[in-house]
Amino acid sequence: MEENQTDRQKGDNGGEIRLPEAPVLVVYGSHVTWLTSDGEIVEESVNEAIPKIGDVPPLVIHRLATARKMGLNPFTAFDILELFAFTCPAKSCLPTARGIAQALGLDEPDSLEDQAFRLYEVVNLLLDRLTRLPADHRKAASRIAMTMGQAGWNWAPYVLAALGVAEGKGPYGGLDIWKDLPEWPDFAPDPPPDDEPVSDQEARVRLQEILHEGAEARPQQADFSAAASHAFTPREQEDCPRLVLAEAGTGTGKTLGYIAPASVWAEKNGTAVWISTYTKNLQRQIDEELDRLYPDPAIKRQKAVVRKGRENYVCLLNYEEALQGGAAMAGDRIILGMIARWLSATRDGDMGGDLPGWLFELAGHGRINRLADRRGECIYSACSHYKKCFIEKSTRKARKADIVIANHALVMINAASRPDDPNLPKRHVFDEGHHLFDAADSAFSVHLTGLEGAELRRWISGSDTARKGRMRGLEKRISDLLGDNEEGQAHLQDAINASFCLPKDGWMKRLEDGLPNGPMETFLHLIKGQVRARSGAPDSPYSIECAATEFVDGVEEAALKLEKALADLATPLMKLAKTLVKRLDEDAEELDTATRQRIEAAVQGLSRRTATMISPWIDILKNLNEPTPDAFVDWLGLERVGGRDFDLGYYRSWVDPTKPFSEVMLKPSHGVLIASATLRDQIEEDDDWTSADMRTGASHLVLPPKRTHLTSPFDFKNRTRVIVVTDVRRDHMKEVSSAYRELFLAAGGGGIGLFTAIWRLREVHKNIADSMSENGIDLYAQHMDAMDTATLVDIFREEENSVLLGTDAVRDGVDVPGRSLRLMVFDRVPWPRPDLKHKARKAAFGGSRYDDMLTRLKLKQAYGRLLRRDTDYGVFVMLDSMMPSRLATAFPPGVEIERVGLKDAISLTRNFLAEKEQEEAKISLDIKS
Repeated sequence: MEENQTDRQKGDNGGEIRLPEAPVLVVYGSHVTWLTSDGEIVEESVNEAIPKIGDVPPLVIHRLATARKMGLNPFTAFDILELFAFTCPAKSCLPTARGIAQALGLDEPDSLEDQAFRLYEVVNLLLDRLTRLPADHRKAASRIAMTMGQAGWNWAPYVLAALGVAEGKGPYGGLDIWKDLPEWPDFAPDPPPDDEPVSDQEARVRLQEILHEGAEARPQQADFSAAASHAFTPREQEDCPRLVLAEAGTGTGKTLGYIAPASVWAEKNGTAVWISTYTKNLQRQIDEELDRLYPDPAIKRQKAVVRKGRENYVCLLNYEEALQGGAAMAGDRIILGMIARWLSATRDGDMGGDLPGWLFELAGHGRINRLADRRGECIYSACSHYKKCFIEKSTRKARKADIVIANHALVMINAASRPDDPNLPKRHVFDEGHHLFDAADSAFSVHLTGLEGAELRRWISGSDTARKGRMRGLEKRISDLLGDNEEGQAHLQDAINASFCLPKDGWMKRLEDGLPNGPMETFLHLIKGQVRARSGAPDSPYSIECAATEFVDGVEEAALKLEKALADLATPLMKLAKTLVKRLDEDAEELDTATRQRIEAAVQGLSRRTATMISPWIDILKNLNEPTPDAFVDWLGLERVGGRDFDLGYYRSWVDPTKPFSEVMLKPSHGVLIASATLRDQIEEDDDWTSADMRTGASHLVLPPKRTHLTSPFDFKNRTRVIVVTDVRRDHMKEVSSAYRELFLAAGGGGIGLFTAIWRLREVHKNIADSMSENGIDLYAQHMDAMDTATLVDIFREEENSVLLGTDAVRDGVDVPGRSLRLMVFDRVPWPRPDLKHKARKAAFGGSRYDDMLTRLKLKQAYGRLLRRDTDYGVFVMLDSMMPSRLATAFPPGVEIERVGLKDAISLTRNFLAEKEQEEAKISLDIKS
């Protein structure tokens, strides 16, 4: 060890592998393992290790998570993840010693001592890889490393020793990576697609082709694929799509089941089918499944595209402007160097795709997110990077693809904002269909709030501060499109001046100080006072709300002033849109394609913000003293995040958001498949689809959908146990924590703890952390660890004996086959949050039956995560003795619910899992023999 650290090794291309003379630090619970610079292993407590942290920056994995585990503020360290991101751009690894070893093809470490030695080996291997880069890649990487080193990156000397020092960095210090990116190709418009049907037999045949040689489709999977083919037949009436509602139990094989008919239809008709999901995790899974349809990566790149909202993609102009900013001369240049390395290798510029999630955590989410176009400020063909733009590239690829993987939010917003766009797809698959109601709720709601108003002001008039970045405003984006049209330029200036009625930067602080500025801030200041006055807990760390009725003094007068100010804003914006539309007509012969596209995009942006923001705001204010229309529910709210005020204002949602969803999404479509394992409430009879029709928008169509239900092939009765613990008081957190601890120990890890409130999760985490560590069980927790939910789930999936604590996002994002998930524990019955919006829906959809339905669906979703393969097994535990028996139908028929005390629950869990483990071990031995 000592020899490796003091001697310089020569790489294949002459570079030197020189390692930091720093100890390796591994933290596990309340214990620490050091690998010192002379090769000695030292084990001690966290408290004993803390004084040594400042001596020499240690080698660690994820310095923020390490600091949090030790109860420290972030400290200086050689973070091996940073070296990995630089050396292996656009590659993913789990932010653990096992994860990074696995990503590099090394043996996974077992003990803490083994982890420490393996991390040292990882550093050596990463630096060696740098020496092996081709000469031109080595020079480019060297220029970037030099710039990062000047900004203080502690890995720079060792990286440059491996790469060699390149000459000539240029004005951007080698970070101007855009010059090496390829331009996207342009194509002639496609002819209208055909409308040839897909038969159920064609779907079955394609499914068999997709499955690997020698495998047969499960009967349920083949039947599902055949049923799905109905969505790919021509519709017979306007506004009457071929709609299929398919509830397919866990293990049916839904993904390949619908990919089969979708791919046949795309090939036969020359246009794409859009597959939409609610979670990014499922998007990723579908993308991976498409490898079976397109095993050749080059063909897959042509045929399949992942599409997300533009806020997910890096904007090259924002990136360039970040390099020009003063802040970029200091620490920001380190993260911009990481981004430059990623840009050189990324598949599609998707920052939520092949950019590691842990890099956001290490750099700070804001410092990376600002590189995206999050405010709709794109200048399209006027941008110097337009021909290399990742968003434009993705959009064009989607028009040529057969399969486009998108998300519910993007699909709904596109349909609502561009109803006349001929490029909108006509065939859709909505996976995770049980989330359509919530997705539509988000897409079609109206928020007359401070954040929305401030964003609109920035979009119109630009930033009020001296901060660098785009935030250019309309004048810089479209003034050249108006040219010398004096009327248009006047409308533009009128719109900019009128936008000053909206909140400006720093509005929340001014409201806290009682110093509102302008009509909207004055209105919001009064709204905040009413919410605090009528809320039962005004100083709660959580969001508060009150009814939008009986307004306090001053609100009506402020609303009238704001209504007039917004009308004065809407008028010039619409006149500006009409001026641009007129130019499209009058200058049709002179406009090149790029300019025409810029004008169309500007008109769309102006029209959308007027129609979906300003006009609904005016309508709310104009009718402030009138009863809320029956279709809507209104309330006043003060949103808080982490105990701090985040946003506030007047909120309006549809009582039934599937009504606008059916109008803008379902009716214009020709064929739609909505699939999920939990479309129906289990209390219904087999032929009763009332809840599914209500939650998907099918009830608003003239013709009924085709409905199909396929049971899971899994043996839930014999492969799972459901236990309700009867003697743990759910509101006594010491008792709840003890139950979690003992159940996790009985299972030996492999458990997920689900919570109905973040504070309950934190309390349990505090109470069980030491015990988990002492028993060799890794404990991870949403809202506690310095990692995003997706990363935590990925770690939990790979580590068989770990424990993960989380809330709804964990329940919805978990897909963990195998032993890694064998126990799921709920702290309380997950009743719906009793806010004003839910109150209105409860009244509209059946009272307490609506509560029961939502709760059963949540339980059904969570329980379904236990079995992902036919060899899986697991225990589902509810620590709430008050769970009513009417919720029992959330679980499959034949699964018995055992109501027992904690002692018996622990014994049942331990014995059942041990029994199943022995059975699997025997089967494995029989197969080998």
